[in-house]
Amino acid sequence: MERLQKLRRLLKIERDEDYEQYKAHFSRNNINHRKQNGVTWYPLSIVNTEFGLGEYISIDVERTSNFNEPHQFSGGKIAALFSNVHSNEQPINGTIKVLGPNKLRLALNIDELPDWCKDGKLGINLLFDEASFKEMDIALEKVINASNNRLADLRDVLYQKTIAQFDKPNDALQIIGLNASQNEAVKKILSSKDIAVIHGPPGTGKTTTLVKAIAEVLKTEKQVLVCSSSNTAVDLLTEKLHREKINVLRLGNPARISEEVLMNTLDSKISKHESYKDIKNYRKTADEYFRMAGSYKRTFGREERDQRKLFYQEAQKIVQEARGLEDFIVSDLFDKAQVIACTPVVSAGRMMRNKYFTTLFIDEAAQALEPMCWIPISRCNRVIFAGDHFQLPPTVKSKKAEADGLKETLFERCMNIENISVMLDTQYRMHQDIMNFSNKHFYGENLLADPLVKENLLSKNVDDNFLNSAVTYIDTAGCGYNETINPESLSISNPEEAGLLIKYLKLLLTQYHQADVPKRKISIGIISPYKEQVQFINSLIDADEELTNSPIKIAVKTVDGFQGQERTIIFISLVRSNDTKEIGFLNDIRRMNVALTRAKEKLVVIGDSATLANHPFYKEFIEYTESIDAYHSAWEFIA
Repeated sequence: MERLQKLRRLLKIERDEDYEQYKAHFSRNNINHRKQNGVTWYPLSIVNTEFGLGEYISIDVERTSNFNEPHQFSGGKIAALFSNVHSNEQPINGTIKVLGPNKLRLALNIDELPDWCKDGKLGINLLFDEASFKEMDIALEKVINASNNRLADLRDVLYQKTIAQFDKPNDALQIIGLNASQNEAVKKILSSKDIAVIHGPPGTGKTTTLVKAIAEVLKTEKQVLVCSSSNTAVDLLTEKLHREKINVLRLGNPARISEEVLMNTLDSKISKHESYKDIKNYRKTADEYFRMAGSYKRTFGREERDQRKLFYQEAQKIVQEARGLEDFIVSDLFDKAQVIACTPVVSAGRMMRNKYFTTLFIDEAAQALEPMCWIPISRCNRVIFAGDHFQLPPTVKSKKAEADGLKETLFERCMNIENISVMLDTQYRMHQDIMNFSNKHFYGENLLADPLVKENLLSKNVDDNFLNSAVTYIDTAGCGYNETINPESLSISNPEEAGLLIKYLKLLLTQYHQADVPKRKISIGIISPYKEQVQFINSLIDADEELTNSPIKIAVKTVDGFQGQERTIIFISLVRSNDTKEIGFLNDIRRMNVALTRAKEKLVVIGDSATLANHPFYKEFIEYTESIDAYHSAWEFIA
C-alpha cells in the first residue's frame, strides 16, 4: 500500500505542476504569446452550428488568419469559446470533437449560443483539464481500499504478493499468419487468469498479435474492453479489429480521421441506427421552436416575452424526448458491441458506469502512468498488457514527481514478474543493420530480422553510394555547427546541421531518381527531438522548390510524432552541439530507440560526436556505425 499512497502524493505534485505550467501561458502572456504557444486560436469564425450528441450545440470554427500555425489542441481536450469584444461575458466551455490544421468542432454544454457570438472577434482558449487527474486519484483510492474482491486480487498479483495463475495452454492452437512467438503470446493470453504481457519491440507485429488474441478471446466472451492512453493507438486497433469484421464501438475522440475509425465511433453508429430518423425529426422541430423564440427582439413587451418563453419550453421538452430516444440507441449499441475501445479516462465516463468486463487489453501500456492503468483495471476480471518498456515512456511534467517514481509503469513492474510475458522476436520492418544496434543495447540480441526485410536496400548497386547502405552517421564535430536557443520557447535548433541534412537529402533523392532500380512508392521522415529544429527544417523544405514539388512526401516531426510509424527513409537531426557537452533530453535513450527504429531501408543520423560521445549510449552508437563502415565526417559533404 505504501507505493500506492506515494503514487497519490506524486500525482498531486504532477497535477499542481501541470496547472502551474498552464497558468503561466495565460497569466504572463498576452493573446499573441498564447497563440505562439499554441494554446489559443484567434481570430476565428463560427462556420456551422448544429445539435450534437446529447442534443447540445456543436459548433465548427475555423481560423481566419495565422493558418497552419502549430498548436497544442487535440481531440478530447477542453476548450473555451470567448469574445474579445465582450470580455465581461463568461466564455463557453466545450470538448474538442474533430480537429484539423485550421478548423475544429467544439461540443458545447449549452442548448443555445449567446448573442455575443454574433458580434465577431471570437477565439478559443485551451483549458486546464482536471478530469484525468480526478479519475486517476479515484482509481488509486479504489485500489488502496480494495479488500476481498477481484480488484484486490489483481493488485496483489501486480505487486507480487500473490502468484499469477494460468490454465494449461492449448499447445495445439496455431493461428495462421502468426509466427511462433506471436502464437506463444496468444496462448499465454488465453491461458491467463490474472495478467499476461505481450512485449513487442519495434516492427514485431504487436498490434497484429493483439488483434488476433482479441478475436480468440471473443470466441468465449461476449465483449472485451480495449484501452490505450494514446488516442492514435486506440484508433489503430479499431481499424484493424474492424477489418477482422469485429463489431467495435470507439468511444471518445479519434485522432485518426480514417473511414474505419469514424464509422465505429458512437456518433456515426447512432446516425446509422434504425431509430435515428426519429431523433432527426425531433431535432428539426426543436430547431424550429428555437428559431421562432430567437426571432423576438431583445426589447419586447410582456406578451412577446411569454410567447418566447413558451417556444423555449416546447423546444426543451422536445430536446428531452430526443435525449431519451438517444439513450435507448446508445444502450442498444453498447449491448451489441464486441469490443469497447477508448482511453482509460473515457472508460470511467457516464456511459461506462456499472459496466464490468471479463478481459481488459491495455495497448502501449509502457507509455501509460500507473494510476492511468488502474482506471480500467478496476472494472475488469483480468488484464492483458501490450507494449515495450524500451520505447516512449509516459510524459511527466514535474521533475520531482518523475524523480520520485511517477514514471515507473505497471508494464515495467510486470516485466519483473516471472513467466507472465512473451517477447515477440521477429521484426518485419527494417534492414538488419538498422535493427542491430537497438537489438544489442535494449533487447539482449534476441531479435531477428525476417528474411523478407533483413537485406532490403534502396539499391544494391556499388556505385549508388547514398542508397547501397542501410545506415549512415554524419559527424559534424569540428564544423562549428553550434546549437542556438530560442529565448521565448527555450527550444533548441541547429540551423547549419539542418542545412546539411537538407543537402544530403537532396543528394540522396537525386541519386534515387537516377539509379537503375525499380521505382516504387517510398516515404521519408525527418525526426528531431527539438520542436524548434522541426520548425526550422520545415521552413527549409517549404522554401525549396525541388522538395516542395517532389512526388515523395516528407514528414518532419518530433520523436513522439513518429511513435508507431515507419518510413522507407528516416533522417535524425540530433541538434546538440556545445562546449559544455550538454545533451538535455537526448539523455532519454528510450525516446532515441524509437527514432532509430522507424526506418525500413535507410537511416541517416546527423550529430556532433564531440558533444554526444560523452554519453555512453551515443558513444556506443557511433562506434557501431564505425564497425559497419557507416561513419562519415560532415566535411565529406561540405562544398
